[in-house]
Amino acid sequence: MEMELELLRDSVPMVSLAAAAAALYARVASSLLRPGLPRLLALLPLFPFLAAAPLAFTSSAIARGTAAFFLAWLCAFKLALLAAGRGPLDPALPVLPFLFTALLPVKLRRAGSAGASKGSPLPSLCSCAAKVAVIAAILRVYQYNARLHLYARRALYGVHIYCFLDLFFPCIAMAAGALGMETEPQFDRPYLASSLRDFWGRRWNLMVSAILRPSVYDPVRARAGNPAGVLATFLVSGLMHEGMVYYLSLRRPDGRMTAFFLLHGVCCVAEGWCARRWAARGLPSPPRAVATVLVVVFVAGTSFWLFFPPLCKDGVEEKLLEEWAAVAAFFLDAGRKISHVVSSRATN
Repeated sequence: MEMELELLRDSVPMVSLAAAAAALYARVASSLLRPGLPRLLALLPLFPFLAAAPLAFTSSAIARGTAAFFLAWLCAFKLALLAAGRGPLDPALPVLPFLFTALLPVKLRRAGSAGASKGSPLPSLCSCAAKVAVIAAILRVYQYNARLHLYARRALYGVHIYCFLDLFFPCIAMAAGALGMETEPQFDRPYLASSLRDFWGRRWNLMVSAILRPSVYDPVRARAGNPAGVLATFLVSGLMHEGMVYYLSLRRPDGRMTAFFLLHGVCCVAEGWCARRWAARGLPSPPRAVATVLVVVFVAGTSFWLFFPPLCKDGVEEKLLEEWAAVAAFFLDAGRKISHVVSSRATN
């Protein structure tokens, strides 16, 4: 594992510098060329690089998957939108905000937008501390993973993914804030969603929604209507998740991720149809508490059935657990060293 950490430390600066150079090239090229075919042709060579760059992390599935999400998915879609003169990237942005927006899962908040005022940091600190504690507890439970029921393990994975992402993204936002940039939140308490449309469109991983909406949903809806736009968006999301499975496992995906997202897309369309019919007939909506429980149960049940199995086969589950154990050991060791230094200085 020490050798793998050494390889990871070598890969991070190399990939980061190469990705920054690619983003700077995109900024310069898009500032010189008008949106459309000329800009697209100039940016086209970057897409193979973005797809290949995560594979530099040969020793870590977690690092490979994270880099794939940042570069092969989000950055590639942002550059495609930039080629069309749309999306969050703008060649007029200063260099640092452009790099942050292109390479990281952040969306800069525009001045004067709703909710632009800064809230108290105390709830965020409490939330982060709670998520750290939950992740620490889950990592301890992973030691007994073989004894846990299959669905109990997958429930833990779901909580772990949410806590990790909702901790990781605010850390990136804090770094952006320290550099004078204000970003929009990426999660909004998805466990309180009152419908599937509320869950996917307004609460879960909002950076992905903000990218898929202008790149897939809006153009398809303009040509084929809202249901087609919704289904196309979920289809593309499913295909991109298949790609993430490949980056994590380095094995061909089996299509279950696509099935998961298509199922949710169909259910979102059906949900919207039912909501309109109930409203037209004056029928009351289900109580919010009941709707929230139904959404959580449906998302969890379909995740156990379709989302997690591709991540738990061919040794991927064991590899990920081993890496998380190494991460936990690293932070525990760092904590002991810091405590030892602090106690030594206090004694002296």
